Amino acid sequence: MPENAKTPVDFWFDPLCPWAWMTSRWMLEVEKVRDVQVRWHVMSLAVLNEDRLDDLPAQYAESMRPGGKAWGPVRVVVAAQELHGDDVVGKLYTALGTRIHNEGLGVTREAVAAALKDVDLPAALIDHMDQDTYDTQLRASHKRGIELVGQDVGTPVIAVPGADGGQVAFFGPVVTPAPQGEAAAKLWEGTLLVAATPGFYELKRSRTVGPDFTNL
Repeated sequence: MPENAKTPVDFWFDPLCPWAWMTSRWMLEVEKVRDVQVRWHVMSLAVLNEDRLDDLPAQYAESMRPGGKAWGPVRVVVAAQELHGDDVVGKLYTALGTRIHNEGLGVTREAVAAALKDVDLPAALIDHMDQDTYDTQLRASHKRGIELVGQDVGTPVIAVPGADGGQVAFFGPVVTPAPQGEAAAKLWEGTLLVAATPGFYELKRSRTVGPDFTNL
């Protein structure tokens, strides 16, 4: 990597997940105060869970099945990437997350249509909510992210270059509200420290509150 170049941070997300949304907003804060640059990639909770639907709560499982609401937004993001380039992924994710989570519209065609309009992408992309045209690319992107951390996690997955030339990858962090400024940087540095420790796998406590979108 060239001297003074920003450290690439690969971030895999599913627009459906409110916790991934929180983490992504924290990651944008880190971008402001540390020399990192986020590269956005899709993963899919529907793909992740397709072989264990019978073990999930009924309503959640229904959203993961073919034709369920979990497929629509991520398919639209992949279609936009394939047809309009990598640069639109982060912008569209921000628009989708704002509509779905911050504004509380949920995963609806109206929310996705509004997000496309917000970033000046063709309205016709919404048709991909119900089409499997780019599912091969979706699954490939998902596979790249999940292979770094294993099947027993979810979204987001974050990966950064490691000291040995490989990648340090992890699920999370799961946090609310999203830290800002130097608080965001401290969480970033602490997360990298533990994630890069050989043999370190898990640090967790029970959630007592839901995602707080107040300052996003």
